[in-house]
Amino acid sequence: MRNPLLKRLPRQLKEEVFKYFVIGALLISTIGLVSGFLVADNSMIKAYNESFEKYHIEDGHFIISSPLTQRQKINIEKHHVHLYEQNFYEEEFSNKAKIRIYQTRNEVNKACLMKGTFPKNKNEIAIDRLYAENNKIKLGDSLSHYKVVGLVALSDYSALFENNSDSMFDSIKFGVGIVSKETFISNQKKLNYEYAWTYHKKPSNEKEVSESLMSSINKIVTLKEYVPRYLNQAINFTGEDFGRDKASIEILLGILLVIIAFVFAVTISHTIDREAMVIGTLMASGYTKKELIIHYLTLPVVITLISALIGNILGYSLFKDLMAGLYYQSYSLPSYQTIWNVEAFLFTTILPICLMMIINLFILSYKLSLSPLKFIRNDLKRKHKKRTLRLSDKIPFFDRFRLRIIFNNISNYTVMFVGILFANILLLFALGMSSMIDNYQQEIKDNMISKYQYILKLPYSVTNNDDMISSYIHLNIFQYETSTHNKDAEKFMIYSLKTTGSDGSKIEDINVYGVKENSRFISIGKNDIAISRSYAEKYNLKKGDSIILNEPYNTKSYRFTVTRIYNYTGAVCIFMNQKALNEKLGLDNSFYNAYFSNSAIKDIKDEYIGTVIDLDTLTKISVQLEHSLGSLVNIYSIMVVILYVILIYLLSKLIIEKSSHAISIIKVLGYDDLEISGLYIIATSLMVLLFLVLTIPLAYVGIKPFIIAAFKRTMSGWITFYISNSVFIRMFIYGSATYLIVLIYEFIKIKRIEMAQALKIIE
Repeated sequence: MRNPLLKRLPRQLKEEVFKYFVIGALLISTIGLVSGFLVADNSMIKAYNESFEKYHIEDGHFIISSPLTQRQKINIEKHHVHLYEQNFYEEEFSNKAKIRIYQTRNEVNKACLMKGTFPKNKNEIAIDRLYAENNKIKLGDSLSHYKVVGLVALSDYSALFENNSDSMFDSIKFGVGIVSKETFISNQKKLNYEYAWTYHKKPSNEKEVSESLMSSINKIVTLKEYVPRYLNQAINFTGEDFGRDKASIEILLGILLVIIAFVFAVTISHTIDREAMVIGTLMASGYTKKELIIHYLTLPVVITLISALIGNILGYSLFKDLMAGLYYQSYSLPSYQTIWNVEAFLFTTILPICLMMIINLFILSYKLSLSPLKFIRNDLKRKHKKRTLRLSDKIPFFDRFRLRIIFNNISNYTVMFVGILFANILLLFALGMSSMIDNYQQEIKDNMISKYQYILKLPYSVTNNDDMISSYIHLNIFQYETSTHNKDAEKFMIYSLKTTGSDGSKIEDINVYGVKENSRFISIGKNDIAISRSYAEKYNLKKGDSIILNEPYNTKSYRFTVTRIYNYTGAVCIFMNQKALNEKLGLDNSFYNAYFSNSAIKDIKDEYIGTVIDLDTLTKISVQLEHSLGSLVNIYSIMVVILYVILIYLLSKLIIEKSSHAISIIKVLGYDDLEISGLYIIATSLMVLLFLVLTIPLAYVGIKPFIIAAFKRTMSGWITFYISNSVFIRMFIYGSATYLIVLIYEFIKIKRIEMAQALKIIE
């Protein structure tokens, strides 16, 4: 015989269709976004991991000042590596963007053709796909004397880091490209001599082997740059970001599912209270507790299952492309194929259903453990309070009434508080990142040492230790050639060292500035060792602390004792006296390799200028972050608004429904809809506004240590954690404006409650 309880399910669904629609919409959007992210993330991780073998990605590379001789190459390859020549030159264009150009590489670091063709003829070029998109370059366009014939993804530049020491990649002002052999040969004068290597056999300890190899190569040639693959940000940053994002999105899913599960629990508890007499009658008629649990569990589980299936369908179609687009907007990735993701299925289908079943099973088992008689009498309290909390007679009647509403719905308001807290955490992350980036840009502008810093490029002849006399002569020639008549210019010494990474933070380059006494640009004492404010904030350093930094290409270390914190946020760096720095490094007291200047230096040949640091250079991290995070911030903001609306709607709906009998009686007593709304809506409004005020600072306290820890672990350089007051105001406005939408619904709901309802219920 068919179970008669099954006939009640369509009726229950019809009565609560909007409630289940709203819950289903929240589940579908949450599961769809997470499923789409996990599917895209997993598919792209697979393509990224396979690219190492597919495109034969290097195990490392080094740059030197002149090409290797055949003997030098043979001596290096004796260390169980194979060398590949991959020289490059760089071109700057009218938009101040730079492209690093290689000859088409067929042996190592191969390119993935995304669109068009590989360059075959003279002056044809294939450029990075992301760089082209960011600079609105299309196939067939001209770049100076080049014709763009292809869009590619270079396997060793999945993240477009111009220099491995950069804090952030730059896909707007920096790109890479490949040209034909004929085109490359015609640009021999501009070459940088780079060699990639691959190991004959993959080492078990890559760090030890690469350090040993570096030492060996440095004895054969003088290294300008040495980057083993495990330290190469252009290769590894993307893969590491995949892992970080995956962990974050799984935590987000867990938080949202717990909130949704508790909303289900509160709604089902309310359903039991509302249908108490029906349940009592069913129990008295012979229905068991197990049958009733299954009955009341059916709709939530079915809604969750349907939502999970729809969410997964959307995840594998619409949201997958959306999430993949976010990655393609930031990284130069090869093409990928969508693969079935078991983990995504477990997280977005099995986990939600199990979570809903467990929480609701617990609530139902607890609520349905009372006797049939108690249900029939609508007496569902296990312990009767000896006395109700007395409210002072001095409190006006309507205010006492509102307080009673709040006390009677404390469980609903608790869930509302938790939901608003998590929503504000997400919103603060979205809006806070923009605030931090804006503050970083402003601090850079306000605290620039000089408008220009010219870092000079020392020729190989100056650093050749094999012939000291020749080196000394060429040093004098270098200093003569790099002297300037610009009166703004001031010489200084800059030297790059590396952090030890002993505290678990990322190993990064630290520039040590050697500044002359009575400098016009940096006020530094003769014996001072000052660290920038960014350095102090990132590593929690203070006056008197000691810092140990390592030479990049040998085992030598230096110790510095901090004497002061210098108010500079443009870099994680150290400032000290020029003579003291040169003495520490074993150089001549007057040696310099850079200039400060507030005007452009035009009388030094380009071949001697290695890097120019200006406002654009210093703020490129913020420009790139704004570009990369823009879409993500919008998605987070939309999710938060949806969560606000649904959560407050559902819980305020329950509060009104729970009080429907009381509202009906009040109507019988002659109060109109506006007066009743003033009682119930104002009570909920006060709680929502109170929760917004309380959760905004709690969200700030909760998110701050996580963002700081993430910055320390994942990025070179530093962005000060700063949230402007305008962000908190916007958060409050967003929450309040969202609640106004729900408030209109609450008024309509109260208006629909009939006076006859008070006479239908038998107490």
